[in-house]
Amino acid sequence: MALTSARRNALSLDGLNFFLADVRDGLGPYLAIYLLAVHHWEPASIGLVMTLAGIAALLTQTPAGAWIDRTRRKRAVVAAAALVVTLGCLVLPFISGFAWVTLTQSLSAAAGSIFAPAIAAISLGITGPKAFAQRTGRNETFNHAGNAVAALLAGGFSYLYGPVAVFYLMAAMACASLIALACVSAAAIDHDVARGLDPIAVAGPEQPSGLSVLLHNKPLLLFGVCCALFHLANAAMLPLVSQKLAQTNLQAATPLTSACIVAAQMIMVPAALLVGARADRWGRKPLLLAGFVILPVRGVLYTLSDDMYWLVAVQTLDGIGAGLFGALFPLVVNDLTRGTGRFNVSLGALTTVFGLGAALSNSVAGLVVQQAGYSAAFLSLAVIAAAAFGLLLVAMPETAFLKPSPTAQAAPAT
Repeated sequence: MALTSARRNALSLDGLNFFLADVRDGLGPYLAIYLLAVHHWEPASIGLVMTLAGIAALLTQTPAGAWIDRTRRKRAVVAAAALVVTLGCLVLPFISGFAWVTLTQSLSAAAGSIFAPAIAAISLGITGPKAFAQRTGRNETFNHAGNAVAALLAGGFSYLYGPVAVFYLMAAMACASLIALACVSAAAIDHDVARGLDPIAVAGPEQPSGLSVLLHNKPLLLFGVCCALFHLANAAMLPLVSQKLAQTNLQAATPLTSACIVAAQMIMVPAALLVGARADRWGRKPLLLAGFVILPVRGVLYTLSDDMYWLVAVQTLDGIGAGLFGALFPLVVNDLTRGTGRFNVSLGALTTVFGLGAALSNSVAGLVVQQAGYSAAFLSLAVIAAAAFGLLLVAMPETAFLKPSPTAQAAPAT
């Protein structure tokens, strides 16, 4: 029986999110293990190259969002970015110098900044605002499932062939995402709706993207600060755990890191489904608070034992926090920018803000480890996470029931 156009697009988006999962999140802890185990880099150097790659992503997030707002060739943009990431993975096993590793990872990170706003825009353009929460929950569900499968494959291949196998796996996933992307109908994407214009209220030419919507929207700015603190606390935790595992058992470090990722991703799947099913009914804030409160708890629990199985068990809690946050993030941004036509540039700008936190996280944590040890680093991250939770609890409003902003009242472009 032939698939309907809507069903085909839904399944194609499922596949796109599944295969882009590992590509979208980057090499992360696998790169840390590879550089530590194969090239014997110092933790501070590993943190620095990851920070520089994070800065490259940070500098391109907002322009990427503005580009996605404007372009009507969203699928081609995603395809080009996937090819850049593929080449970056394939060349990595043949280089070892700091400058070359930094260059390839920075280019890959810059290309990867396209994926989040593009997938959000394509999803919104196909489903419309009323079904966006459900589609976003489904996107994140397949994203986490893809991460779990990729981590399982990475653990098995790296055990058999060494840490370098992860790079070839990521390249293969990127190529598979191109096939799924080609199956998404370009005609099904409403590009005005995809940028956040209200399909009912707007009856004129589309407005250009502008950063002023961010500067004039206080709840959006506040949410950006909360996100930055969350990622400042969270980004370095898994790489630090990976390094501790490598010091305990070098051969088992990559498989155990994969176990950490798989366990967390399996929990993220029901967390994302919960957001898709209940975020419109319960509101965004209760679910956000549940995700934020887990992070300081994790930071403290990591310090209680160096046992590798304990570390893996604690890492599973990341599934709650990251699973809820990942699914809720585009929903909150859409709530706060609906009707302005500036959804994707705002999404990119806030991704830049929390990307700064993530980029600094690895560098700061690496320095604390060298000066005071791993426990001090985990406790420092826990304090930052507690501050993020407190700010969200006290100052952030509920966004689920806000009315769309009339485009005519949107802040002018800058």
